[in-house]
Amino acid sequence: LQGGEDMTKKIKLLLKEKGISQTELAENVGVSQAMISYIVKGFKAPSVTLLKRISDYLGVTMDELVQ
Repeated sequence: LQGGEDMTKKIKLLLKEKGISQTELAENVGVSQAMISYIVKGFKAPSVTLLKRISDYLGVTMDELVQ
């Protein structure tokens, strides 16, 4: 996936703006909190499927996250 650094910043910002914890996001998209932490820190890139679940939960499009 492209836009890695921007994507991590956008996910962090959306979590903060919406008052959603990494744990809450993880539980609602079906992965561990550690996986969300790795994504937010830029250590791992989410699969397209996971990115779709994250964007849906955060109320944005996948394009908004990766551009």
